Amino acid sequence: MSVEVAQVVIDCSDAEKLAGFWSQLLQRPVEPGANAFYALIPGSPALMLLAVPEAKQVKNRVHIDLRLAEGSGDSGWEGELGRILALGATQVSEHREHGVHWVCLRDPEGNEFDLAIGH
Repeated sequence: MSVEVAQVVIDCSDAEKLAGFWSQLLQRPVEPGANAFYALIPGSPALMLLAVPEAKQVKNRVHIDLRLAEGSGDSGWEGELGRILALGATQVSEHREHGVHWVCLRDPEGNEFDLAIGH
């Protein structure tokens, strides 16, 4: 028997609304039946969005790292960053370390995630 990641869960105030952001960002559909309390974006791994009563208050201890497909290059990366910002994300910082270039972002509810180019 082995264990594998089934999904990543994102706490939020409105699951259906935030699922719309992540669905557009990942270009994957939201599973039918989404509502303000629960939404699922199938895939590997799936993203489950769950409404919780408390607001986000501190930096995430776990976050999602995104990367572009091989061969996208810096210009593809800049274009994708612009698309993500237009969807409602906010840029927090930009880094170049250990041969990797990445930008730290927040989704519309403040959950941190990274967009990286490199390894």
